[in-house]
Amino acid sequence: MATYFSILLVGASLITGLVWLVYALAFAPKKVAVGNADIANAASGSGDMPAVVDFCKQMFPIFFGVMIFRSFIYEPFQIPSGSMFPTLLVGDFLLVEKFAYSLRDPVARKEIIKTGEVKRGDVIVFKYPLDERIDYIKRVIGLPGETVHYRGKQVFIEPVCETGQVCSPQVPASLRSQGLSNLQEHGDVLSMFTETIGDVKHQILRNPRIMSPASTHIIPQDHYFVMGDNRDNSADSRRWGFVPQENIVGKAVFIWVSFEFERSEDDFLPTFVPTGVRFSRIGGIN
Repeated sequence: MATYFSILLVGASLITGLVWLVYALAFAPKKVAVGNADIANAASGSGDMPAVVDFCKQMFPIFFGVMIFRSFIYEPFQIPSGSMFPTLLVGDFLLVEKFAYSLRDPVARKEIIKTGEVKRGDVIVFKYPLDERIDYIKRVIGLPGETVHYRGKQVFIEPVCETGQVCSPQVPASLRSQGLSNLQEHGDVLSMFTETIGDVKHQILRNPRIMSPASTHIIPQDHYFVMGDNRDNSADSRRWGFVPQENIVGKAVFIWVSFEFERSEDDFLPTFVPTGVRFSRIGGIN
């Protein structure tokens, strides 16, 4: 959906800009007489301007400004599921920093210039590799060339080694947090931990009733291993593989508003109705 909207903005900017430009260059000079006042009108494109051209003149700066902002600076994103709970909640509205890693053209998404590196622990928005029409949000766990071992619901990261060098797995520290009794999901009491991965400390959840199979993942170059913070309720790299570099949309950096939702059933379709604003959640993302 975000890609379609970007294409729509580019198209609207091109059409309104071209209509205004063609009129100003080709038609406006023919409609004015010689004289200082008329020359001023011609330069500004005012006078007997058709309604369609006037509309394009007014709307072009709006379309172009929104396109630049969404394509290269920040893009809004809504949390649709609980896979990143407790870091992000359903109803959180985020700002995604588009220039965190690279600048890309808004249509083909080809990289124009590289601006930064993806770091372990970053929360990123990306095009779902199995269906790029869908945007996903997860946390970066493994970097290109590394090997991620997942066993006993614990992450082990084996770093990239030089030829002939023996590398031992590095284990992100996990410490049990306090006050676990009030965290529930579908009737199950969840266990909360504070995980330190790289330079980032963040909370994760585990469901003691769900068994997680052990797995090993060797990350290809220019790909990343991602996981949700709600470890037993997240479809992530453990299930569908790695995130290619070119699929990354940007880094989630700020919650600008957060709504409480109430689930309701209407004509057999579940809907979520906003019931309030969680002002305490507005701020940066860890």
